[in-house]
Amino acid sequence: MKNPHDNALRSMIISAVMAALALVLPVAFHAVGLGHYFLPMLLPLLLNGFLSSLPWAVLAGALVPWISALLTGMPPIYPPVALIMSLEAIVLSGTASLLFRLLKRRIWPALLAAITADRAVSFLLTWAMASRFGISPRIAAFGTFVEALPGVALQIAVVPLVIRALRQRRSLFLDVEDYG
Repeated sequence: MKNPHDNALRSMIISAVMAALALVLPVAFHAVGLGHYFLPMLLPLLLNGFLSSLPWAVLAGALVPWISALLTGMPPIYPPVALIMSLEAIVLSGTASLLFRLLKRRIWPALLAAITADRAVSFLLTWAMASRFGISPRIAAFGTFVEALPGVALQIAVVPLVIRALRQRRSLFLDVEDYG
């Protein structure tokens, strides 16, 4: 019988690794001018949803944008982009974590639902913030949606490949019940 503390420790370690990646990848992507388009912070946080338990996935999603904002100035705290990204990451990683387990470790339904929920939250929050700041909400929300399409494509391409590769290698990143 497996010790439940082993799973919590495993999730904590994986979340720390994914949080570190979520802090480093944006710096690398922004260095070549691609950060805003490829959603590099959200990619490891999404992957974390598949690899760790729901509480750890949500915690990492909630904290990483704020830690990054304090350490690097990206995303900005004002206007409240860090807040928006934190809420997006909570929805993205939380949805992935919850549905991946509820749907018996099926990657595609969990991935597509998580991305759809994330983009909906992004659209709605951008609309609300644009209205608050006197910017055309239609243009801002639509622009944010279109701008994120390369990042969505990257998520759709990378996440299934990583999960499948980890399954084939019986990686320590996946719990025993993740194999199949």
